[in-house]
Amino acid sequence: MTATQVSLHVWRVPRRAVGSALLRMAFARRHLPGVRFAKFLGTGTGLGFGPGDADLTRYAAVTVSDRPVTFPAWDRIAAHSARLDLEPLVSRGEWSGRSPFQPTGRRTEGMVLALTRARLRPTRAIRFWRAIPAVAREVATAPGLLARFGVGEAPIGWQGTVSVWRSTTDLTAFAYRQPEHRAAIARTPADRWYAEELFARFAVHDIIGDRTVLGWTGTEQDIQERTKR
Repeated sequence: MTATQVSLHVWRVPRRAVGSALLRMAFARRHLPGVRFAKFLGTGTGLGFGPGDADLTRYAAVTVSDRPVTFPAWDRIAAHSARLDLEPLVSRGEWSGRSPFQPTGRRTEGMVLALTRARLRPTRAIRFWRAIPAVAREVATAPGLLARFGVGEAPIGWQGTVSVWRSTTDLTAFAYRQPEHRAAIARTPADRWYAEELFARFAVHDIIGDRTVLGWTGTEQDIQERTKR
């Protein structure tokens, strides 16, 4: 592990606790000793973006900290939860004007997580949303995909994705060989969809808890091999 700890926390709450979860989202950024960077996120299926894709029973947080971070208030209302401990390998762009991840540049043969997030330009949002369904269909059937879901800091305009892959090779094959995704990448500079964007790739060092909250489709063998280097 690196000296700085990066983690993705995900909680599934029962429907009766959705109100409590929304309240925690409103005050979640307070009282986080040792945390250098934190973002609390709503989630969606990843099939689209906007309010229609929202999953009000699942929430997530990305933390960069000096030591392990726990969220007992979230754990008390969660029916299921998981934490992924991550090592930043590559990070490009900014999140709220910051570069929160310090990439090691290391290569790994094991499981990787890709995080994308962007703040859409309001004048470009409709074009972006029209381009997404075709890409989402491609990722759903991509070889090596183990889990994926959408994330967002707000229902509209602040969007991102989390995806877990068996290997960097599988992630790269999807990113640059699938035609719809490749076309979307090519269109991004010209269409100027984003006012701010970030892409990061992480080695997955550990998955603790219930993988079903991630939308897990992998096998037990994938978990057993996650620390392969």
